[in-house]
Amino acid sequence: MALDTELVAVTPMRAAIARRMQASKQEVPHFYVSAEIRMDAAVEEVAALNRDSGGRARVSLSALLVRACAVALQEHPRFNAVWTSDGLALAEQVNVSVAVALDEGLVAPAVLNANLLDVRGTAEALSDLVGRARLGKLRGAEITDGTFTISNLGMFDVLAFAAIVTPPQVAVLATGKVEKRAVWQDDGFVPASVMTATLSSDHRALDGADAARFLTTLREFLEVPARLTTSIPARSSS
Repeated sequence: MALDTELVAVTPMRAAIARRMQASKQEVPHFYVSAEIRMDAAVEEVAALNRDSGGRARVSLSALLVRACAVALQEHPRFNAVWTSDGLALAEQVNVSVAVALDEGLVAPAVLNANLLDVRGTAEALSDLVGRARLGKLRGAEITDGTFTISNLGMFDVLAFAAIVTPPQVAVLATGKVEKRAVWQDDGFVPASVMTATLSSDHRALDGADAARFLTTLREFLEVPARLTTSIPARSSS
């Protein structure tokens, strides 16, 4: 029998998202690599920074993650790139896009030149970016010039998920919530704060070993976050 239905018209933003995501899944050969990251030190680092904020914007784990990705992208420039008809174009700027959920759809504006910001500067830039995204006041370059994307659903109690690459970018990092787990350490189980990170990549540009190396670098920075407050590593080949 025929179902009774109600047609819900889509907004222009939703229609645009539908076109881009459909094209991505049809044209981009995705593959996925996941890693578990100990976040105990990262949580402590964020708390310490906020105890001594000096009136500046509060630092969130999201800001620390953006900073960690920006530094990791300098060490693995093949992830900071766009796919073109002629091949992989490595970007000179590190513009980390961050997915922001709005009532009418999803946007992913970029923290421009994220590699040039320290952790507090990243927190301020991210707070400003998300605020203007919700007010519809983003700048053109923030919408079009992202080179890598982070999508975090931890605030919705999500443990893990895989995101869709936004062309012409070649990778997106999806993170879930930080949860307490029992993990094996030395000769026994200990409680630990753990986050699952899943990297979705374009197989035309990257391979599984590339993704594993990127996640290893990201883990090293987040598990020893004091390294994120030191000088920014020089860009190197991956």
